[in-house]
Amino acid sequence: MPDALTFVIAGIALVVGAGASYLYLRFISNNQIREAERLRDRISEEAATKQKQILLEAQAEAIRIRNEAEAEVKERRADLARAERRLQQKEENLDRKIEALERREQKIQARDQESERIRNELEKIKQEQMLVLQQRAEMTKEEAKAELLRQVEAEAREDAARIIRQIESEAKEEAERRAQMIVAYAIQRIGTEYASEVSVSTVPLPNEDMKGRIIGKEGRNIRAFEEATGVDVIIDDTPEVVTLSAFDPIRREVARRALTKLISDGRIHPARIEELVSKAQQEVEAEIKEAGEQAAMEAGVQGLHPELIRLLGRLKYRTSYGQNQLRHAVETSLIAAALAAELGADVNVAKTAGLLHDIGKAVSHEVEGPHALIGAEIARRLGRSPKIVHAIAAHHEEEEPQTVEAVIVAAADAISGSRPGARRESVEQYIKRLQALEEVANSFEGVEKSYAIQAGREIRIIVKPDHVDDLEAAKLARNVVRKIEESLSYPGQIKVTVIRETRNVEYAR
Repeated sequence: MPDALTFVIAGIALVVGAGASYLYLRFISNNQIREAERLRDRISEEAATKQKQILLEAQAEAIRIRNEAEAEVKERRADLARAERRLQQKEENLDRKIEALERREQKIQARDQESERIRNELEKIKQEQMLVLQQRAEMTKEEAKAELLRQVEAEAREDAARIIRQIESEAKEEAERRAQMIVAYAIQRIGTEYASEVSVSTVPLPNEDMKGRIIGKEGRNIRAFEEATGVDVIIDDTPEVVTLSAFDPIRREVARRALTKLISDGRIHPARIEELVSKAQQEVEAEIKEAGEQAAMEAGVQGLHPELIRLLGRLKYRTSYGQNQLRHAVETSLIAAALAAELGADVNVAKTAGLLHDIGKAVSHEVEGPHALIGAEIARRLGRSPKIVHAIAAHHEEEEPQTVEAVIVAAADAISGSRPGARRESVEQYIKRLQALEEVANSFEGVEKSYAIQAGREIRIIVKPDHVDDLEAAKLARNVVRKIEESLSYPGQIKVTVIRETRNVEYAR
């Protein structure tokens, strides 16, 4: 019985377990089914949403592509329309040009026809005139042609001569203008100062008693001083001043320094005089060397022989019409360099020759001959190039200038010397020279009036046009130049200009 009950209970438990398992499995299955359905629904919704999104994006992309295509089509249509308009305009322009060309062609044809008609008429008139001419002049056609050619040739020669004169005049004006520009450009780059000097030096004295001490007992001191220095000592009534006079400015400078030292020292006797004169000579020689080196450096010239430096420095104590010769040499060098640069010549040759062109003046009282040739010989002996030597020798035309640099140096020398303010004369001498120039010009027949201008470096002569023709005007200029050269003394050169002016006046009423 218990076994049966056990079986019953086991069967019931089995049935209950199977039912519970079934119910549990069904519950689980239902949950999975519901979860799967929910997953299915979510996937379906997401798919629908994604589909809608893709559809919207596709529609937007399609709209964008369509808009771009429409814009491109519109732009191409606009380009095509513009091209069509340009083509239309070109066709219209071409039509107008064709019409204008046709009209011009018609005019040319009409003109050719008219020209042909006139040519025929002229030929006919020519033949008639030839017949009349032959009848009246009793000349054949060949003879008339020869006469006509002769007249035409004469007229052509006259026209050619007039054109040649005009071209020469224009060329001279252009050359003068260019020369003035080059000279002005060269001068404006140069700025130098001048100190006017004279042939005497004065030495101030502390008192009048010093004059007696300078003279010495029986003139012993003054004689010793004059012998040692080679200058004249002038002691006159001028209070507290002694004047030193000498042709050689270097000797005069040595004497001035020595006398100044003697006066300052107070011991004045022949031995002391010789000692201080020797010291003064050494000082002046040192200053001469320094001045030469400074001038070479200022002019930009390097590699000069020491002897050339010394001779160059000696020019510091030389003057010409009041113009210091060392400053003149430097200015000439600078002007020559500027001119050479403008004209494409050798700048180094020009500036070196310009600096050394007057070194002959440093020894001209010691050696006979023109200073230009003396300076050229010194430069040649001290190793300067043949071009530089020639330019020095030719700057006053003792030699014929053969190079551009020689002409440039001569021009620079003249420019420096003739520049206003470079050289001086006394007012009285200046006025007398101007008056003498005008008197020379007025002494010739046919001269109405004359004016000396440019500080006496040019004279302009106005002649009477009814007394002097063009040929006589040229002859008058040469005669005035010849008389000035024969009768007057002057530095540099004088330009003579003869002006002949004819005026014809009529009145329109």
